[in-house]
Amino acid sequence: MKRFEDKVAVVTGGGGGIGSATARRLAGEGALVVVSDVNGEAAGAVADEIVAAGNSAIAIAADISQKEPCFGLIAEAFDRKKRVDILVNNAGINRRGNLLSLTDDDWHASFAVNVDSMFHLCRAAIPHMIEAGGGAIVNTASQWGLYPAPNHIAYNTTKAAVAAFTQNLARDYAPDKIRVNAVCPGEIHTPMLEAGMRRSGRTIADLDRLVPFGRIGKPEEVAALVAFLASDEAAFMCGSLVEITGAQAVA
Repeated sequence: MKRFEDKVAVVTGGGGGIGSATARRLAGEGALVVVSDVNGEAAGAVADEIVAAGNSAIAIAADISQKEPCFGLIAEAFDRKKRVDILVNNAGINRRGNLLSLTDDDWHASFAVNVDSMFHLCRAAIPHMIEAGGGAIVNTASQWGLYPAPNHIAYNTTKAAVAAFTQNLARDYAPDKIRVNAVCPGEIHTPMLEAGMRRSGRTIADLDRLVPFGRIGKPEEVAALVAFLASDEAAFMCGSLVEITGAQAVA
C-alpha cells in the first residue's frame, strides 16, 4: 500500500527502535520521512537505509529538549514540500528510580524530552496542518503512563502527561480535521528495554514469560499501529490511547 504518497512525515527519536521502524514503515508507504534524532549519526543511518531501499527520507539532528530546535525541525521539514502532514512524537527517555532516588536533572530532563518537546513541535506543526485542511499526530505514550510501574515515577508521570496532552489536543483541533492519537506500548524489544535489562539482570526469556501472548513486542509491530493511526483508514480515530501489550499487565 502507498497510504502516504506525496505526504511529509516527521518522526522524532527516529534513530531508535520504535522510531526507526516507524520511519521505515511510513517511507515504505510513500511518505517523505524526516528522520530526526539527537544522535545525528543514528538518524543519518536510518535515512540512508530508507533511501537505499528506494524510498524517500532525510535526516535532521535536533535536540528537541529545547524550544528552538523543535521549531527549526518543523520549519526545515516544511521547506521540503511546503507541507507537514504527519508528526510522530516518538522521542523519549527513561530516567529510572523512585522519588527519593531521582535527581532534579532526572525529573526535569524527563519532562523536557517526553512532554515539552511535544508542546513545541505541535505548536510549530499545527498551523501548517490547519492551512492544509488537516493532518495526523501520533504520540508515543506508554502502558506505564496508564498503569504506573514501580520505581519509574518520572517516566510514568511524563507518559501520563503524554496521554492527557493527546486527548486535550485532539478535542481542541478535531474541528480543524487534525487527528491526534497515542500508542501505549508495553514491553517492546528496543535499546531502552535492553538498557533496563542490563540494570535489572532480567533476560528476554524472563520478559517473554510475563506476556500472555508468549513474547514481548517488536518495534515493527508498534510502527504498524502508528502507520494505521496516521492513515486515512483511521479517519474517525481522534483522541484514542491505543495499548499494544500482548495482554500483559504492568510488570
